[in-house]
Amino acid sequence: MAVYIAFATNGLMYAALVSRVPALGAVLALPTSELGLLLLCLSAGALSGLPTAGVLVQRFGGGRGITGGMAIATAGLLLLAGGTETGSRSVTAVGLFVVGLGMGIWEVSMNVVGSRTSHLLGTESLLPRLHATLSLGTVAGAVLGALAAAAALPLSTQNVCVAALLVPMGILIGRMVRKGDAGRTRDEPALRGALLASWREPRTLLIGLCILGFALAEGTANEWLAYVLVDGYGTSEEIGAFSFAAFVTAMTAGRLVGGPLATRFGRALLLRASACVALTGVLVVALGDTVPWAMAGALLWGAGAAMGFPVGIAAAGDDPTRAAARVSVVSSLGYAAFLGGPPLLGLLGGLFGIQQAILIVCLALLLAFVTAGATRRR
Repeated sequence: MAVYIAFATNGLMYAALVSRVPALGAVLALPTSELGLLLLCLSAGALSGLPTAGVLVQRFGGGRGITGGMAIATAGLLLLAGGTETGSRSVTAVGLFVVGLGMGIWEVSMNVVGSRTSHLLGTESLLPRLHATLSLGTVAGAVLGALAAAAALPLSTQNVCVAALLVPMGILIGRMVRKGDAGRTRDEPALRGALLASWREPRTLLIGLCILGFALAEGTANEWLAYVLVDGYGTSEEIGAFSFAAFVTAMTAGRLVGGPLATRFGRALLLRASACVALTGVLVVALGDTVPWAMAGALLWGAGAAMGFPVGIAAAGDDPTRAAARVSVVSSLGYAAFLGGPPLLGLLGGLFGIQQAILIVCLALLLAFVTAGATRRR
């Protein structure tokens, strides 16, 4: 239950944050290119936490990894609130970095624990359900963001409210995992050796590249879909936020039904079909010119991107004795693309327009299509 809460809360926090990206740009008077640079601070923070998260989980326990990441993210949200309230770009940048740092530790920790728990229970459907829970939290966060935008709620107020929510959730998770923290070990040198070895395994790296492609597709929608509707289609901020809600709703549905489909048709076939669906959605959004087309594209984009992360994590964890190290590696690659790629797209958006820049995601999905075969059970 603690892991489900961690996934749901993570999705809610992140979606509430990124659904207000247009408002962030407006509050700080930033053009698209500079907004992309600012969002790189979130990515830089996450990338700082990703490489060591697997080691931290093994050394201190999965629960402490999750709650520690939540505590750091909470502090970052408060800094972010201060930055947007005062109009300070530097404080906002620091706040985004700290939020990203907490997210990096939090996300890898919960994926490692989820993979280990899946093997303990002897089921492949747990990880898709966990990621569906994350998507449900994302839906809630996106809807809250849309309502906040419609009500013209200041960003600072929203971030303080989300930070206030994380505190009791973190305390609850901490109390639950003390009853049985999964996978704690003191053999840190052995884990570091396994982690380094996993970075040299061809199959693990191919799985990581597959996740990378899907993660870039998901992360781009998270950070830029609402902005594309506002900047490219000329809609209101609340319509942009609801397009993001459509995306995450489709992603949630895809994850709820995806587990049985993976069992029936196999991981590789499911991921290749998913990549094609997501690619179609990206093309519709990038090349369309009416809001109904954009909404349809958002639904296809979300449904297609749904299973990349959970199936890839499950494949990396096929061998329980190496699961922690391998899941840490592929999670790091995935979250690097998820958080690092979209801000770079923002720089391209400043040159060519953000609606056209998202076409780069099509190349990432082609990479996922090509490398999906590595996820077959061995």
